[in-house]
Amino acid sequence: MNEGTTAPEGPYEVRRPEADDAGAIHALVAACDTEVLGHPDMTPDDVADELADPALDRSRDAWVVLRDGDVTGWGYARRQGDGGECDIEVCSLDPRVAAWLWDVVLERSREIAAEVGAPRAVAAIGIYPQDARKRELAERHGFAAERSFHRLRADHTGAVDAPRPPDGVEVRRAAEAEDLVRAAHQVHQKGFAEHFGFVARDYAAWRADFDASSTHDWEQLLLATVDGVPAGMLLGSDMFVSDENSGYVRVLAVLPEFRGRGLGRLLLRHAFAADAARGRAGTYLHVDSENTSPALDLYLSAGMRPVLTIDVWRRAL
Repeated sequence: MNEGTTAPEGPYEVRRPEADDAGAIHALVAACDTEVLGHPDMTPDDVADELADPALDRSRDAWVVLRDGDVTGWGYARRQGDGGECDIEVCSLDPRVAAWLWDVVLERSREIAAEVGAPRAVAAIGIYPQDARKRELAERHGFAAERSFHRLRADHTGAVDAPRPPDGVEVRRAAEAEDLVRAAHQVHQKGFAEHFGFVARDYAAWRADFDASSTHDWEQLLLATVDGVPAGMLLGSDMFVSDENSGYVRVLAVLPEFRGRGLGRLLLRHAFAADAARGRAGTYLHVDSENTSPALDLYLSAGMRPVLTIDVWRRAL
């Protein structure tokens, strides 16, 4: 296994990242994003959250490459569940560094699959459609684009009225009680079971995953019940507050047997109203273009608009 002591050919140093590398890594990520999009697409908090992710073992799964003391490359292979699935990332504007990082993160993906006893590793990476260089590298390494996720935004120019639930439906702030949070967890797990790339988590792991994010806020967890039965949930966060003063719907799930009753729209409108009341300029969310439910149509009909696309490229190793 590569222990982080070797380096690509040239005047480089390689080591494992530390938590206080977040600022330097963000500067590199922002430069890469700006070259492709014309603006950064991550904040320093986003990078800090990646470094703090419980699924990422910084001592084994991640690398930073330095040249003259500056971070010129950043990459990782992060385990997703116990089935051999890994999210990977490679970020560098230096072709030699990028090539080296692709090799080591894919090798680490194979090792992670072997460690959990999976028959093979499956690596996935998000790539902007505009990023021709990264797409070419992904193709060279045997990856293919499998799915597109759209980032949508609703703009708030004033107060947004919270919708009135129909008879028999109640929307509650789940943070009021542990049993409501647990019910929201179950709705999320069952509602997303057939979604692309979803990895099931037990309650403890689910909570730990959200708690590790600096922008997470349990106060933005909503649970919708129908005649007292948990049926839908929404979890918001402050992921887009520091850079765009906007809210973010991190998860919106409705159980299959309760779909078609307007619960998704109801929860979404509650999130819009809450964000507007907080003085947010808008609300963001991400949606799979081929979602098993007609979520994209719902969000567009609720007044959201697409602002960015991210393609997921995958390869079985």
